Amino acid sequence: MERKNLDVIIILIVAGFIMLFKLGAVPLLDPDEPVYIQTALEMLNHNDFISPRIYGDFWYDKPPMYYWLIALAVKFFGATELSARLPSAVLAIAGAMLVYYYGNRLFDRRSALYGALILVTSFEYFYLGKAAVTDITLSCFFSGVIFAYLSKQYRLMYVFMGLSVLTKGPVGIVLPLAIILLHLIATKNWIEIFNLKIFQGGIIFLLITVPWYGMMYNLHGMDFIETFLGFHNVTRFLSPEHESGQIWYYYLPVLCIGFFPWVSYLLPALYEGWREKNKEKGKNILALMIWLSIVFVFFSVSQTKLISYILPMYPPMALLTGWYMNRCIKEFRIKTLNFAGAGMMLISLLIFIVLEITAEYKLGIQINGIKYLGVLFVGMVSWVFLSNFVKNRRCYLLGIVVGMMGFVVILMNCIFPAITDFVSVKPTAEVFNEVYVNQSTPVYVEKFYRPGFCYYTGVAGRELKTDLQAAVKGEKEAYFLVREKNFDQLSIKEKENLMIINKQKDVLLLYKVQSG
Repeated sequence: MERKNLDVIIILIVAGFIMLFKLGAVPLLDPDEPVYIQTALEMLNHNDFISPRIYGDFWYDKPPMYYWLIALAVKFFGATELSARLPSAVLAIAGAMLVYYYGNRLFDRRSALYGALILVTSFEYFYLGKAAVTDITLSCFFSGVIFAYLSKQYRLMYVFMGLSVLTKGPVGIVLPLAIILLHLIATKNWIEIFNLKIFQGGIIFLLITVPWYGMMYNLHGMDFIETFLGFHNVTRFLSPEHESGQIWYYYLPVLCIGFFPWVSYLLPALYEGWREKNKEKGKNILALMIWLSIVFVFFSVSQTKLISYILPMYPPMALLTGWYMNRCIKEFRIKTLNFAGAGMMLISLLIFIVLEITAEYKLGIQINGIKYLGVLFVGMVSWVFLSNFVKNRRCYLLGIVVGMMGFVVILMNCIFPAITDFVSVKPTAEVFNEVYVNQSTPVYVEKFYRPGFCYYTGVAGRELKTDLQAAVKGEKEAYFLVREKNFDQLSIKEKENLMIINKQKDVLLLYKVQSG
């Protein structure tokens, strides 16, 4: 068997296991995951695949790509957690294959293999690859744009660019173009602009993007433009939607945890890459460094910050780290690898401490899986140092990859089941389904829980926009799904009219009794 074929099999086995293991076993996490499958279901129910809806109303949060992919999965597998997450999982695997395929073209076989394995075993990448959100889909298409550019596959570059814009809007063209232009400037290769097939590529891009955007404008006019482009893109970039937007260094700790266990290899990889930028593979190395830098700076400047936004950094980080690790392992840089192993040990310890403190003091529970992770981390770090000691090059990476596969097993078998009540409204929704007999009784749901509640009950309810006190006063009979802290703000007299049907950690399902 050819080595490249064996590499592909290895990547598919590792990536397939990590992304697909118990993919549908965990309830959808509030509030984001239920939003996507609920919107896809309403597309199917209304037989309208142009205008996204939620709770029966049009909304313009995202372009349709991920909704379409979920709708396709629902057609084959039904409306399940698996269907909601399957597109992300498949495209996460595809993203790893892109890193391997183009890593071969831009560097060498072993760097490509290492890069693909590093990508799928990075914590944030596989976490989002197992989640029903758009970020992996964007990352895959975004990667395709830059890789196709570096390989001079310009028509394909525009295809990926169009798919990126259909996945997450303007960011799918603005950031790739910024990366390409800065790379042309840095390499003093302006003449290449004339080879980019801009006219042909523009037609390809427009053929992919204009039908949906044009139909949306035709159907919804300026409401679509002002909400989608105005609020969800420009306003969210300029104004913080969460408190995290005011923290300029927000993504530094995100990277430390998200690129675990490889982050301790990243800094020396960046340093070596900078030193090599003028050598044989220098243009490709420089492109990767520009790619990850543009993404990092753009979203750090953005006033709305979410953990998942920097995911498009992960493919270039993984390939650059794979290239660097290949050099270190081939050249037996024992001190360098031991130093990186020490960094892995420190970050592992930090993760273990944070998880233990969060479980015990914030959630108030004991999670045995955290202790299992501690044992796993000790094993991974020990393997790194042992591999260096015996100078076994082949085993070095193997131990970390297998360790991260074990991480996924512990996460899905021990940790997520223990925290389900904290992250998903599904248990309360199941209780509601048993007691909700009179379909005309109003149901009020806090905004955060509404997507999951709607998905698991089929009842959209009314968003609790005013305070709970006003809503309770305005109804003779109704159900309320609220946080306990909001219930506690009611007076004793107001509480007397409410029956607590179910308490799920800090979430209460209330019923106001009909007064005579």
